[in-house]
Amino acid sequence: MSLRATARIAAESDGTLPVLVSDGPLALRRTRAAAPGWSRVTVVGAMSAPLGGDRLAIEAEVRDGARLRVDSAAATLALPGRTGDPAAYELRLRAGADAVLHWLPEQLVSAQGSDLRARTRVDLAASARLVLREEQILGRHGEPPGTLLSRLTVHRAGRPLLDQELAYGPGAPGGWDGGAVLAGHRATGQLLVVDPAYEEAPPPARPLGELAALTPLAGPAVLVTAVAPDALALRRILDAALDEALGELTVG
Repeated sequence: MSLRATARIAAESDGTLPVLVSDGPLALRRTRAAAPGWSRVTVVGAMSAPLGGDRLAIEAEVRDGARLRVDSAAATLALPGRTGDPAAYELRLRAGADAVLHWLPEQLVSAQGSDLRARTRVDLAASARLVLREEQILGRHGEPPGTLLSRLTVHRAGRPLLDQELAYGPGAPGGWDGGAVLAGHRATGQLLVVDPAYEEAPPPARPLGELAALTPLAGPAVLVTAVAPDALALRRILDAALDEALGELTVG
């Protein structure tokens, strides 16, 4: 039987979490923040999910002036279900005036035979800041990937900032594993940083080593995209981009 579950988070500027609602396999736990003035929530998987046919979602609202970090205790593993129907995993994120959201989950692993539609929608106030990391691991060790369709849509002050769709695996259009896309790599990811400070001093577009690139967007934002042979190498690339290439704007 397929699951339907929606977990919800709301953070206030005084550090409280007036809404922290777990649902189904999405167990939310308040954890200790690394810096004063922040709230932190860790997503703990209560069971194997998403399976084929599941419909899972997380809604997070960072209210005016609040600072929230959301991470996860383990990777999310997309698995095949009994019916063959695709699974859906949706994130609906909102940050108000002068709010800061760091969305830093562990990797999403697309196991052989799985079929997942992942969707992230972000709405930001003009003065909000965002750090969002996505990492996809295409297949467990020694196996081919499942089908993964991932879309990221970001609006700032009501205007589109980014709308990107990626597709991998046997259900994706041809060429997804070719030299112009993954070139045989099985780990891919991106880091999106939105900060009003970039309006005055956006970093220049440039490669970050051989497997990543930094691209300023048409707005106060930068996007780092990367491929790597495995999850560990991918994380190192994205961590280096956050800590070194993007400087002090994201500290917190």
